[in-house]
Amino acid sequence: MSQLNYESLSSELSERIKRESKDQSFASFAFDEGKVIRRKQVATDIPSVLRTPFIRDIDKIMHCPYYNRYTDKTQVFSFYKNDDITRRALHVQLVSRIARTLGKCLHLNLDLIEAIALGHDIGHTPFGHTGEKYLDELFFEHAGRHFSHNIHSVRVLDKIYPLNISLQTLSGIASHDGELELSEYRPRALDSFEEFDKQIEACYLDKSNVRRLVPSTLEGCVMRICDIIAYLGKDRQDAMRARDITSDAFSETAIGVENAEIINNLMVNIIENSYGKDYIMLDEKHFEGLKKAKSENYEIIYLRPENAQLMDSTIKPMMGQMYEKLLSDLKNNDTSSPIFAHHIDYVNQAHYKRSSPYECEEPNQIVVDYIASMTDDYFIDLYAHLFPKSGLTIKYKGYFE
Repeated sequence: MSQLNYESLSSELSERIKRESKDQSFASFAFDEGKVIRRKQVATDIPSVLRTPFIRDIDKIMHCPYYNRYTDKTQVFSFYKNDDITRRALHVQLVSRIARTLGKCLHLNLDLIEAIALGHDIGHTPFGHTGEKYLDELFFEHAGRHFSHNIHSVRVLDKIYPLNISLQTLSGIASHDGELELSEYRPRALDSFEEFDKQIEACYLDKSNVRRLVPSTLEGCVMRICDIIAYLGKDRQDAMRARDITSDAFSETAIGVENAEIINNLMVNIIENSYGKDYIMLDEKHFEGLKKAKSENYEIIYLRPENAQLMDSTIKPMMGQMYEKLLSDLKNNDTSSPIFAHHIDYVNQAHYKRSSPYECEEPNQIVVDYIASMTDDYFIDLYAHLFPKSGLTIKYKGYFE
């Protein structure tokens, strides 16, 4: 492994940031909290000195019943008993930390950044993006609608639990697509929930619309690029811990090879090219490095044939059988089924006021809500409970193998 290379901010920009921070002369592109938009104007959401608008969003997200479930959801590697491999909970924290570091230097609204970061994956399925793909296929087959984890994160915080989260936070969550890298991120104004709801519905009908979503704030743009920064090198770290892979498998680029290099060098380049501007930008050399690193991650880590074979032979048929069973139980009003006791009743315990009872929603949507909410371990245990005689089983790689 070659010597690590950590870039630094230029002395000119460092001095400018110090000076402008001290005398408050910087150009501010932070979102104005006085312009926050919510679905409902209620007394409990009126901002105060103690709990400003996006601090309220953060509190709502962290106390959402599904927030705990980040802890046991796959980030990239499933079927490992290894506490050193990243789960989705840590990924969310890393995104939040990196984005707030950038946001502070760029004089943005750190509470809005944190709210978007903490909520961005709350609708993610068990078993990572592979689980998401299977659930999308089932939803479309049964209901002609698509599943995307970022759109479902909005549904969790806006429909399943109508938390009255701000439009600015929800927009950032919906448009966080960390699979689409750009050299430049510019926010696009969004002034109403009416327009937002149209955008979300379009994503259910045509999944390609997900990639057309654009954050409505510069804070959302920062969080979007930081989603990539947070996983790019960390997934490599995890791959080295989980498998016989070394850093030599990856190419040297302008952003580096190791996780710490990648985070530092991308952050430095973003600040150098974005400070005092109303957009977020990487220079060509670092953007090409990011694209190259992401492409190699797919080739070396994400798309390994043995991974797909294992998931396709186990989780895919398990999810298909589970979907059909839960849908049948729901339609037959079998209240002894876990979809009632563990899902519908659990959602209703939150006692949020709704225009109609949750259980009156379209049955396929309820089944999708339930499966998406599951942790990896819960999914495996539920499958064993529903199909005790099935020959499909999961063998985890233990600590001593």
